Amino acid sequence: MPIGMTVWLCFCGVVGLLWALRHRTISEALRENRPLTPESYPPIGAGAPKVSVLVAAKDEERNIETCLRTMLDQDYPDYEIIVINDRSTDRTAEIIDKLAGENPERLRAMHIKHLEDGWFGKNHAMDAGVKQATGQWLCFIDADCRQLSRMTLAASVQEAERENVDFLSVLPVLETRSFWERVIQPVCAAIMVIWFNPKKVNNPRTKTAYANGAFMLISHKTYEAIGGHRAVRGLLNEDMHLARLAKRFGHRLFVVENHGLYLTRMYSSFRDAWRGWTRIFYGSFETFRRLAATLALVLIASIFPFVSLAVSIVGYVLADGESKSQWKIALLVTCTVVILLESVIYRFMKIARAASWAWATYCIGAVLGAGMVLTAIWQRFGGKTTWRGTTYASHTLVENEGRQD
Repeated sequence: MPIGMTVWLCFCGVVGLLWALRHRTISEALRENRPLTPESYPPIGAGAPKVSVLVAAKDEERNIETCLRTMLDQDYPDYEIIVINDRSTDRTAEIIDKLAGENPERLRAMHIKHLEDGWFGKNHAMDAGVKQATGQWLCFIDADCRQLSRMTLAASVQEAERENVDFLSVLPVLETRSFWERVIQPVCAAIMVIWFNPKKVNNPRTKTAYANGAFMLISHKTYEAIGGHRAVRGLLNEDMHLARLAKRFGHRLFVVENHGLYLTRMYSSFRDAWRGWTRIFYGSFETFRRLAATLALVLIASIFPFVSLAVSIVGYVLADGESKSQWKIALLVTCTVVILLESVIYRFMKIARAASWAWATYCIGAVLGAGMVLTAIWQRFGGKTTWRGTTYASHTLVENEGRQD
């Protein structure tokens, strides 16, 4: 067998071994996993700490009413909701004012007309909202979240108290309806896990920090101690940066999955998903080194096996004579690697509650994920990223005019 083919197949074997080892990681995660559910804790009684729920909304007329009504229906004795309309140009302001009028004791509406220099929009809105908050706990949620249970707040507060944590992030269930959502969402979530393993996040002895802004419960004292949104005012992915600050300053950080508490539909189109995940990778991975390492890992571990299998098939079909047997070995090796890969992905997709067929499109999702990481790298070298009407470039807010997606 030619030396080049030998080296190639040995490398394939190493990649296959890495995927085989992932089965053990998944099995350990399944054994240790304790998701938060509506039945995790009993209803909470009088004397529960007051919670201030904060929601920033910019052009969220499709989601905001469902978000607020399901939060208004929570079975929790003492909480307030502060919703901040962040310069919306659609019916968001009208909707939240209507709901505030219907629920004056529970819901307060605020309206942001201008964005201060040096601030990212959501950070600025949340900072304004916190100034009006009176709760011992601050609960930050996204406007596209829908509560499935009346126990979300009660279960989350009791989980934070049980684990003795200062910062709890309840991870969302991702609602996916279109084909591209079902292809992209689980793969991009898997890319995030490369760097932000929940087991490491929950270990106070590690530096790994992660939080998902869809639902973050932070003690008011901890929020003020780490500087709050003012400390991350000009940064994308404020949830990640707040988590890093909390862990850096010695506050206890904890993430937990949810089953049956709430869900969110992050992106409804291919374009939104591409831009949204590019923004997440850009803001979460921070450095060129980590972005480059992520890209290399996706290319080697997730795309290289499929390319190798395709090369083996073509080589076997075109070969004749003695080379036929060599390509037969190559086909056997590469096929084994892809089977190992897909068996891991099949188990992961079940854990992530993705579509039953999502494992079969993993290669497509991996290629798209690599493209998003590559785009994030380009943005780090002078490109621009725009989100909710604000264009962000090279760590500087450069423009802030007009409505853009």
